[in-house]
Amino acid sequence: MSVVDAVLGPVLRVGLTWLSRRRLPQTDGAVKLPGLEAPAEVIRDRWGVPHIYADSERDLFFAQGFVHAQDRLWQMDFQRRLIAGRLSEVMGAKTVPVDRWFRVIGMRRVADQEVRLIGDDVRAGLEAYAAGVSARIRQGRLPIEFTLLRYQPEPWGIADTLSWIKMMSWTLSVNWETEILRAHLIDRLGPEQAAELEPDYFDRWPRIVPTGVDYSAIGDAALKRAEAARPFAGPSADAGLGSNNWVLSGSRTATGAPLLANDMHLMMSLPSVWYENHLAGGDLNVTGVTFPGIPGVVSGHNGHVAWGFTNGFPDVQDLYVEHLRDRGHPGRMHPNGWERRAPARPADTGTQVQYEYQGQWCDAEVIREEVRVKGSEPVVEEVIVTRHGPIINSLAPELAGEQPLALRWTSLEPDTMIEGLYAMNHARNCQEFREALRHWTAPIQNTVYADTAGNIAYSFPGKVPIRAKGDGRVPVPGWTGEYEWTGYIPFEELPYLYNPPQGYVATANNRVVPDDYPYHIGIEHCMGDRAQRIVAMIEARDTVDVAAIQRMQFDQVSPTGQRVAHYLGQLAVDDPEMVTVVELMRDWDGTLSADSPEAAVYEVFLHRMVVLTLSNELGDLATRYAGKGPTPVLAEGSMFAHRAPEWLQKTLADADSHWFDLGGGETRDDCMRLALRETIDYLKAELGLAIADWRWGRLHRLVYGHTLGLVPPLDQVFNRGPYPLGGDADTVWATGSPRSDPKCGNIVGPPVRFIADLGDLRNCLGVLVPGQSGQPGSPHYDDQVEAWFNGEYHPMLYAREDVEREAEGRLRLEP
Repeated sequence: MSVVDAVLGPVLRVGLTWLSRRRLPQTDGAVKLPGLEAPAEVIRDRWGVPHIYADSERDLFFAQGFVHAQDRLWQMDFQRRLIAGRLSEVMGAKTVPVDRWFRVIGMRRVADQEVRLIGDDVRAGLEAYAAGVSARIRQGRLPIEFTLLRYQPEPWGIADTLSWIKMMSWTLSVNWETEILRAHLIDRLGPEQAAELEPDYFDRWPRIVPTGVDYSAIGDAALKRAEAARPFAGPSADAGLGSNNWVLSGSRTATGAPLLANDMHLMMSLPSVWYENHLAGGDLNVTGVTFPGIPGVVSGHNGHVAWGFTNGFPDVQDLYVEHLRDRGHPGRMHPNGWERRAPARPADTGTQVQYEYQGQWCDAEVIREEVRVKGSEPVVEEVIVTRHGPIINSLAPELAGEQPLALRWTSLEPDTMIEGLYAMNHARNCQEFREALRHWTAPIQNTVYADTAGNIAYSFPGKVPIRAKGDGRVPVPGWTGEYEWTGYIPFEELPYLYNPPQGYVATANNRVVPDDYPYHIGIEHCMGDRAQRIVAMIEARDTVDVAAIQRMQFDQVSPTGQRVAHYLGQLAVDDPEMVTVVELMRDWDGTLSADSPEAAVYEVFLHRMVVLTLSNELGDLATRYAGKGPTPVLAEGSMFAHRAPEWLQKTLADADSHWFDLGGGETRDDCMRLALRETIDYLKAELGLAIADWRWGRLHRLVYGHTLGLVPPLDQVFNRGPYPLGGDADTVWATGSPRSDPKCGNIVGPPVRFIADLGDLRNCLGVLVPGQSGQPGSPHYDDQVEAWFNGEYHPMLYAREDVEREAEGRLRLEP
């Protein structure tokens, strides 16, 4: 921090907080809103959660849009600009690369198309919601971010809502970068050796759908399609990034009624990506967490059914290598698939591009995207779209190279996903809820749900492609027509459980199905440590109650940490420093607490050992394999971050593995000593000479970061933290950070924790961090941080009398 920032920061924080406080939304009294058809009421409880009561669903969604915008308008406007590639209009040249990336992908273009597909009932709700947001915008006295950036937000539209669904799908569906990296690994190592870097799923890790489920209902035609889609004979793996959920039937609970738990892992930011909300009006009475910008509740309960999600990560993205040529100057193809360019034509004629498909040249769609830039000239991005999707080389030029790669992705196909969310909110039992999921397309989620009649269920809904050839692991030729998608796995044949005999379903982004499932879902999944711990804690108890679930959600034991520590504890060393560390690790129980030196040693050693062992053969790809993503914002990490620890555990078990030879005949123990030496040197440099000071929480720290907090000294105004943190991406208390840079402060974890008691809905609990409000002048900007760290929850109020008792503010909305 500079001296200027150190002096100016506190002054700015006081001044801007005061200004923000003067612009806080009205939460008491009455306000007249054009567009509202009948009076509605907003009661905010002492945790800042708004409970909205209206006579009709139309007015309920209008009021929800208004309330979302009261607390989160800047966040909502930033999000829609991000997806539309329009940040540079208000933030200047620094955001041009991000805008160009989003213009290439084209999520906003698809959202605009989807507006025309939505049915009348859902459209009416979306229009009412948009009108509510726009009503708040017209009130003026906007959040201070708009003042700092000197612009006025535009009215809200339906496409603004639909585009955020696309963004969440992108965040939870990305595997295109693993296809590119896998192709590089195969090119460098050959297919057999590259396959060793993706080891089989360990037996100790559970599948979500257990072995033995009967798939006989899937017909012969479906089996033939599935067989055509599974020709790859390499190592097996399947679906999974971030989140835990589990549901228990009454046979396993202290109350005899189902219990459901969910903590969904996304970037820990300020404000939170989630917003807690209770909606009561018309036929709807639902509470839980919402996305600012989208009407309805995403995860929660409606008095009949409770539900929660974790990401399923099937492979819904494929890369196609395209042959392109300039239609205006046909000639010989360039070896990289793009015809050598003739001299440029006048700019006003535009680019004319064709792509080859089954021996024919077809016209590509060329979209001229103009990015307006505050204080600078506009930047033009020419987006080329083939039958498979946009050419995306500019997203990751270091990995993709010059060979044109088109992205096919289910979410670039217009759909009516929003109708599924609407139907879920109205479901009255597990069967109705499953039927609502028929409309769910993406992101594909492990969905657990339970009803007040005592039923529990699991579904894996969404559009999973069936491929005519190949399995989506690597980029494939786009010009032959051999690798097309032939359809999607039928809804009835997707993984599903209803009242399973074991009395519970637990998911943690682990592998979904056993080997006998007749379709290929994908090969990306998280490590199975979290699922292993959840299942072990469930099965260790005769019955589970809400208090036990609270303790489970805060578990910090790492099974992988235990196994790596086992090998370190057996390592023969003679260096006094290393002797002390080896003895320390020998007695460690694998708990990644914030004050643990052993946790710090394990985390740093794990990354150093992977990179050191693989650098000889992988070179610059070693850090990519260890989890570094190809591009900021769009793919900052890679799913290979989950394969690297698996590979290391398997390789450590084989003392004679060829991977340990670094070129000089090194052994496993030689490599471990080298990596441990690097680990010790790193920890001494970062944390000091005394091992007692090597506390994991001094490296692993959480910063709740605001977009404007990227610029000093505004970080002192908008950001909160850093806070010392325990756990990692693979503990149930999930707090993932890049192992290559544990100090970065960017943490993926659970902004929300939720527990539903289907036997007593007044006993439902939740916590949302940092707080409900997106405005630094609000007491609810960061008031849940301490509770989140201490394992505290607040009641998720549902009964009107409970809401009245805990009321902090009461606002009457009038036409």
